[in-house]
Formats: sequence, C-alpha cells, structure tokens
Amino acid sequence: MTYETLLVEVVDRVATVTINRPDVRNAVSAQVQADLRSFLTAARDDDSIGAVVFTGAGEKAFVAGADIAQLAGYTLHTGLASQMQKLYDEVEAFEKPTIAAVNGYALGGGCELAMACDIRVASETARFGLPETNLSVLPGAGGTQRLARLVGTGRAIEMILTGRMVPADEALSFGLVTTVVAPDELLGAAREVADQVLAKGPLAVRLAKLVVRSGMDADQHTGLVVERLAQALLYTSDDKREGTEAFLAKRPAEFTGS
Repeated sequence: MTYETLLVEVVDRVATVTINRPDVRNAVSAQVQADLRSFLTAARDDDSIGAVVFTGAGEKAFVAGADIAQLAGYTLHTGLASQMQKLYDEVEAFEKPTIAAVNGYALGGGCELAMACDIRVASETARFGLPETNLSVLPGAGGTQRLARLVGTGRAIEMILTGRMVPADEALSFGLVTTVVAPDELLGAAREVADQVLAKGPLAVRLAKLVVRSGMDADQHTGLVVERLAQALLYTSDDKREGTEAFLAKRPAEFTGS
C-alpha cells in the first residue's frame, strides 16, 4: 500500500497507519482524506490486516486539525457535503478494531479522528482539543456528537466553547483516552492492545463493536434485543465451539473467523 500522505506498515496482522505531513503537524488535507478512504477500502477485505493503529509522523502532533489553508476556501456547499465527517463515520464503522496512538497534538479534526477509533492510547505529551470556535466554526467532523458521548455533555460543551487544550492526564481522568504511556512506549502499547484484541474470536469482536455502537443510538430495550440476536448468532459459530473446547482443554484457541 503506497499513498501520498500516509505510511502503512503491516506486521503480524496489525497495520500501523502514519499520517505523514510533519511539516504542517499532520493536518488533514483533502489528499489525506482521499488516502485514508483508499486505505480503508483496501484494508477492509485484506485478510493480512486484523487491526489498525492510526498515528502521526514526528514528535509534535498526532493530527493538528484540518488544513487551515484549505478551510479558508470552504463554502456552504463544503459544509453540507461534510466529507471529513463522512470519512470519520467510515473509520467508526470499520469492521476491524481501530486504535488511535496519540503522540502529540490531537486538535480539531485530529481529536475527531481519535474519537472515531475504538480505542485511544495517548503519550504523556498528547494534547486534545476542539478549537474550531477560534475560527468561528464548530467541530463538524463528529466532534459535537462523539465527544459528548465519550466524556459527557458538560465537559464536551466546556471544551468546545472554550477551545482549550486538555493534557493527557486530564483526558485519562474523564475517559477520553484509556491509557497514557511514555512517548517511547506509545506504539508498543498500542500494538499490545491490538494483539490482545486479535487473540479473541474475530466474529465476537466484530459483533461486539456493532452492538455497542448501535446501542448508543437506541433505547436500552432495543440495544438489549440487538445484543441477544448477536449472541444467538455467535452461539452457532465454529469459533464459539473452538473457544469453549480450547478453554476446557486448557489450550490456546485457534479461531478461524467462522
């Protein structure tokens, strides 16, 4: 996989996708969006990829937002098309587990990309923020919705209205990230999480993601019905049979995704 703005490395079924524009703090340009879409399309049916880690090139930034030079030319029609919002919807809906390894500034579109991932691991140097109101716009790539769901309405409104940057330890305290590690341990920690997920039944992981995401947008009763149906489906799978047999035999399970 070769892209103009991304570096992609696949090792033991974990694809590490590095947004590679360190000279502009990895700002999300139209080309970055196009490359990310192309990667997601290619990775979706690539059996050599079981999980994806997103990170940014260099030590300063994960992704420091949208490309402001391009933002200056946006119009009403650009906002209605909302290509970045649609891209992050694709990241959130991606069937395979996604992990954001946040290595510095995650601002605006960068914070929104991290929130679209399933799991967020942060360096001690990470800083999160949605500063769009400084430009008299709002976080329009999912920020107003995903942040509130992750950290609660009160904190989300405070972060969005003030545009302040939140350090990694504070982000950990209110659940925006799940782990904070030293900068030189970041990718290793993200990979460890990916390996833990890949050791589980792939059908169960895929359906668990689907049930949790779907249930967030439904009442609890509907969410429980979806959960029940997903569990019933898993009970018929070869992987369920393998998982239980391996547990009882005290041996590692060998899942096939069927």
